[in-house]
Amino acid sequence: MNAKHIALGGIFAALAVVILLLGGIVPAATYVCPMLASLPLVVLLAELPKKLCLGWYAVVALLGVLFCPDKETAFVFVFFGWYPLAKPGLDRLPKPPRLLCKLLIFILSTAALYALLILVFQLEALVREAKETGLIMLIVLLVLGNVSFLCFDLLLARLTVLYRMKRKK
Repeated sequence: MNAKHIALGGIFAALAVVILLLGGIVPAATYVCPMLASLPLVVLLAELPKKLCLGWYAVVALLGVLFCPDKETAFVFVFFGWYPLAKPGLDRLPKPPRLLCKLLIFILSTAALYALLILVFQLEALVREAKETGLIMLIVLLVLGNVSFLCFDLLLARLTVLYRMKRKK
């Protein structure tokens, strides 16, 4: 570990926390900002040892939970911000089980996230929203979440390729 690694991690951590703080401004940003906040991991995984990347994720998750006014945004990052770290391992799986594993990770993480937020933290707004939305709309939202997650997975793959191409020049 050298000063360059620490500086790069620190700058990207600050950027990620600021992005998480913006998550409470626009309702759709609750899900978009945690995805954007995890994008620096594409660069960090190419430049830093994996242990430092795990530490980066832990620090950003902790700072997000402590300082982000929208707790849903912060916890979406906690439950999904690690995904860019796991993606290289998942991409080594054979194609059909790979897609199934990725979707299963999303569904289980989403279920755990909202179980925690509703049952443990008892966020009133989420409880009220779930009651008002209805079962069919919740299923539609889960399907759209799966589609968004797969688009995010594709974005990570393409950004990784672009960054590695740029790095070689």
